[in-house]
Amino acid sequence: MPLPLLLPGLLALAFLLLPLVALLVRAPWGSLPDQLSSTEVWQALQLSLVSATAATAVSLVLGVPLAWLLARTEFPGRGFVRALVTLPLVLPPVVGGVALLLALGRNGVIGKWLDAWFGITLPFTTTGVVIAEAFVAMPFLVISVEGTLRAADPRFEEAATTLGASRFTAFHRVTLPLIAPGIAAGAVLAWARALGEFGATITFAGNFPGRTQTMPLAVYLALQNDPDAAISLSLVLLAVSIAVLAGLRDRWMTTS
Repeated sequence: MPLPLLLPGLLALAFLLLPLVALLVRAPWGSLPDQLSSTEVWQALQLSLVSATAATAVSLVLGVPLAWLLARTEFPGRGFVRALVTLPLVLPPVVGGVALLLALGRNGVIGKWLDAWFGITLPFTTTGVVIAEAFVAMPFLVISVEGTLRAADPRFEEAATTLGASRFTAFHRVTLPLIAPGIAAGAVLAWARALGEFGATITFAGNFPGRTQTMPLAVYLALQNDPDAAISLSLVLLAVSIAVLAGLRDRWMTTS
């Protein structure tokens, strides 16, 4: 490997790994069991896993059809719509939380009607956590699935329709199996993003233990008063993320 490429590559690797190594080196291994045995930690971990999974499910149900529309359908302003879909990727999460409040809060554009007509209040609830996480995570899935759809040969779908299959049947029976690895990859990215979401969650859903306090919020709160507890919670998030991502990668994202 050329030296001008090798040195920056190694520097980049060190830059990415050094913080994780420091986390392992400075971890309070002796008091780790006591730190992780509290009810608050398990509540935050359970809520994080459940909400991230629910946000990923929402992203799959809504994001896969959206990706198909962007990849397979021609309509005016498609480029602008794609830009709007990717906007949460670059939008500061706190700004996303404020936008969700203005849209779905009690006095929001839609939230006031939900409250008046159905008595539904979304902010500062567990459902609000799922909505905030889905808002920031869904673009990862849409981009991944759209890229896979663009790479897939549309002639298979056309052949299915010429044989009498409807467009939905062709999508369900032909397209979905072809793009399954891309969907799995997008779901993994969305899940990981949802698990680590902080800004939009604390702004839209608050930080209430047992109801809206996810692991990232618990880490932030512990860091102010008990750094050892914050490190312990960070280790749990690190372990869960590595285990899930590694397991799903081995099953879905390897090529034969």
